[in-house]
Amino acid sequence: MTNEEIQAKKTRVNEQVQSSLKKRYAAEARFKAIGLGAIVLGLLFVSILFIDIVSKGYSAFVQTHVQLEVHFDPAVIDPSGNRDMQEIARADYRKLVRAPLRAHFPEVTSRRDKRQLYTLLSSGASYQLQQMVMENPELIGKTEKVWVIADDEIDMLVKGHVDRDSLSADRRISDQMIAWVDALDEKGLVETQFNTGFFSNGDSREPELAGIGGAVSGSFFTLVVTLLLSFPIGVAAAIYLEEFAPQNKLTDIIEVNINNLAAVPSIVFGLLGLAMFINFFGLPRSAPLVGGLVLTLMTLPTIIIASRAALKSVPPSIREAALGVGASKMQTVTHHVLPLAMPGMLTGSIIGMAQALGESAPLLMIGMVAFIVDIPQGPFDPSTVLPVQVYLWADSPERAFVERTSAAIMVLLAFLITMNTLAVVLRRRFERRW
Repeated sequence: MTNEEIQAKKTRVNEQVQSSLKKRYAAEARFKAIGLGAIVLGLLFVSILFIDIVSKGYSAFVQTHVQLEVHFDPAVIDPSGNRDMQEIARADYRKLVRAPLRAHFPEVTSRRDKRQLYTLLSSGASYQLQQMVMENPELIGKTEKVWVIADDEIDMLVKGHVDRDSLSADRRISDQMIAWVDALDEKGLVETQFNTGFFSNGDSREPELAGIGGAVSGSFFTLVVTLLLSFPIGVAAAIYLEEFAPQNKLTDIIEVNINNLAAVPSIVFGLLGLAMFINFFGLPRSAPLVGGLVLTLMTLPTIIIASRAALKSVPPSIREAALGVGASKMQTVTHHVLPLAMPGMLTGSIIGMAQALGESAPLLMIGMVAFIVDIPQGPFDPSTVLPVQVYLWADSPERAFVERTSAAIMVLLAFLITMNTLAVVLRRRFERRW
């Protein structure tokens, strides 16, 4: 073969190599672009979701109030003058709250117009006055300026969620009511204030009175029961399987079933809780105790798997060193292995608790979907949880419930983000690189 032929062959080989490299580089660039596009698309959808939730829910953190000059008439509140708290509690506070409202509009004389005028205020305004008098009976006989809660339709109007230019038949608030609100607003008697009731009240049929206080308390008691049961049981099971259990078919079956349980739909655990804890053991429905037991069953696989991974991350040299100086197997695990694996176990437990906090399907099966007005005081009281409260409000037709649904989702997401952030901080703070 001549030099020219050898040189030509080398040139062809170089051209083939360069062409192959160009194709490989182009394929790599396309793969990177597809991956980056997937990330951007995912972030875009998440951003749209968050923007939609926040835009609908931020206004629920303020509530419209109307200022009235209320005369706490003794003849209405305490006609006997004995300061009997039962008599004071039964007084007609609606009469007290309606009188100053009529005083602002003396031209309203017909019964129909009066009924429409009274709907400017929430039905909870009278209970607000009742609570004030019950807490401070010295108000009887005095005249005080009081900010009372407005009706949810008035609240939506003030917040700009009602189209004033639309036909009266297309909205739930009449032109006359809008004129009354505008007249009160011109006098400086209409104001939006921070909605403390949203965080302290229980559920209600009236949107302006509904709050997440009962659901948050129910979630708290449910998670406490879940944590007290799932963490020690999960950690103990992980320690036994990883450190003490013999390697045989029985332990292999147990490990396979633990991994399978982590993928079981959550509603199956709800059916199990309904059959066992309520129907068989007779525990109360809608109670955080039963909810905690059901969520314990659901989170145990997650905690066991995370705890076993944390135990595996401890180097064998730690165990060998402890055993070499005369420590027993139990002492090695409790004094050396477990403290080093505890940060990973805590991280897995927090992630499991965050998963439990966001669950609603298993709790629907055990009756925690009930309408609960009173805030639960313990794990045996009827209650609901935050995800179920969101589910209940999302089914309500009122526009005011739409913003409260979104606001409750914002609170739930804040809890979930906080718990996941805590898990990341713990992992970075205590993890060791061997």
